[in-house]
Amino acid sequence: MNTFKTFALMLLMTAIFIGVGYFFGPNGMILALVLAFVMNFITYWLSDKIVLAMYRAQHVERVEAPDLYAIVEELAQSAGMPMPKVYIIPSDHANAFATGRNPRHAAVAVTEGILRLMDRRELRAVLAHELAHVKHRDILTATVIACIAGAIMWAAMMLRWVAIFGGVGNDRDRRGGNPLALLLVSIIAPFVAMLVQLWISRTREYAADEGGARLSGDPLGLASALRKLESAARYRPLDANPATAHMFIVKPLSGRGLLSIFSTHPPIEDRVARLEALAARMR
Repeated sequence: MNTFKTFALMLLMTAIFIGVGYFFGPNGMILALVLAFVMNFITYWLSDKIVLAMYRAQHVERVEAPDLYAIVEELAQSAGMPMPKVYIIPSDHANAFATGRNPRHAAVAVTEGILRLMDRRELRAVLAHELAHVKHRDILTATVIACIAGAIMWAAMMLRWVAIFGGVGNDRDRRGGNPLALLLVSIIAPFVAMLVQLWISRTREYAADEGGARLSGDPLGLASALRKLESAARYRPLDANPATAHMFIVKPLSGRGLLSIFSTHPPIEDRVARLEALAARMR
């Protein structure tokens, strides 16, 4: 099901991208299609390496981080998954994420800050959450959508300049050349792309919370970890790329009030309430 969802969302976001290219004429549509294909190809094969390099994550083996490695290994065996690669991010910010195109090519990354903040029970629950993302195969969905959404926003910015300063090539008269229409599309397209990103990010976090809680057998351990992580993120936010913020277990960026409406993560209190209800059902 998640493979179908990834394919469907790739088609949707690619269609939006090509739709923006439409206003640059036939050549713009062809260029948009080619760029979408290239981005999807790169995202599928290299997204994990790009994100890990972005945060200077260091690959570790059992001898370098025995307890961390042992927790991941135990959870992977319980989930019936191949052992993912384990990385540590040199940052005092407390957070974690998983990446990779499928369970056979997966990686789990944690910050130095979360290793200091969490006790073993909480760290195990966090890692179970990340392995649930891997098992659900929704990491690829998120990275593909983030990549295309970034391209849509870039194309929309170019379209705004076209609307303000001039035509869209030889097809201006045939398409009507209405600068207000161009401006409207340049605003609506990235907004739709952002809504798709938010919907995917929020729904998959709830699913990973439940999947991770069942994998670890400890919903309350994850609830405790989420409370700690939210508090720590407020105190020490991460200088994260907004395009990858949705990959972390809690949002690494600061943002309160109106900005929280557009958060890539559901409210912590909602996630905790769901976990507490799950714990009651599992008794």
